[in-house]
Amino acid sequence: MKFKILVGTVLFTLLVTYTSEAQRRKTPFEQYSTVSFGLGTSSYIGELAPVRTPVQTVFKMMRWNVNAGYTRHFTPHLAARLGFTWARLIGDDEYYNRGGKPFPNFYVRNLHFRNDVKEFSAVGIFKFRGDGRSPNRRAAFSPYLFGGIAVLAHNPKAKTPLSPEYDNNWVALQPLGTEGQGQPGYAKPYSLVTYSIPFGLGFTWKINENWNVSAEGGFRLVGSDYLDDIGGFFPDPAVLKNDLARAMSNRTNEPIAARTGRDRTDIVRSIVYPNEPSIDPFATNPLSGWAQGDPRGGGKNDAYLLSSITVSYVLPSKIKCPPLR
Repeated sequence: MKFKILVGTVLFTLLVTYTSEAQRRKTPFEQYSTVSFGLGTSSYIGELAPVRTPVQTVFKMMRWNVNAGYTRHFTPHLAARLGFTWARLIGDDEYYNRGGKPFPNFYVRNLHFRNDVKEFSAVGIFKFRGDGRSPNRRAAFSPYLFGGIAVLAHNPKAKTPLSPEYDNNWVALQPLGTEGQGQPGYAKPYSLVTYSIPFGLGFTWKINENWNVSAEGGFRLVGSDYLDDIGGFFPDPAVLKNDLARAMSNRTNEPIAARTGRDRTDIVRSIVYPNEPSIDPFATNPLSGWAQGDPRGGGKNDAYLLSSITVSYVLPSKIKCPPLR
């Protein structure tokens, strides 16, 4: 974790140092600013969508993001951007492993989440093809790299069970302490504010003197393992706050998947009792392998992938008044 913070801080410090030096040299480059707005996709990477199945992880449960930014272009090749991104991340054991593949045990686990994350970022940008000396002489096309650091606000939610006791609504998971957080002998509640390290690649096309279009994709390495509310072990149900917390903590014995509404009985039976076609797989509580003390998550921090198409506008430079004679 400390290494990730260090990398992001060093990248941004190098950018500021370099741009300050460029200004000191009084190069003929005319600095300029752009504002941008974009739409794109988001893909969650974590316990409910493991990185070891990369194609399925990126594309199977892809959702959306919207973003806006302010970019200052300091030199022909270097710029810095302040940005805001609102992205929806989602994961679901039943949907991701439908049919019991690729991870049958995770299908039995039956956890899911939805998280609308808000990211405030500061990144440095290196343009491979430099701009001309003024904004209207920008490069017609330029690939670029970006990297920096971001503050992330999040709030994982899940649907309550499809049963007479609950109404199948989305509820916030962090206050419930689904892994015993906040109870004696357990960890403190995880924070709903964390950091991420954004980095990636983009391409910019100049449309005319005032407008650009960009395509960008990048990873976010997150300083938390709880974007999905999953990271530790199944707790002792007796220590949890209430019946709702217990229902949301261990969902192995739900015959109907709460988010998708699909019946899980036949697939769970084929996984847990492959040689007993008539047995009720939910007769035991909880199912073998997902009981108190068993790992509920993988213990590694989560990540997500964003891509976007962005339109940016070149802000007018200051108007220089002619000298009075």
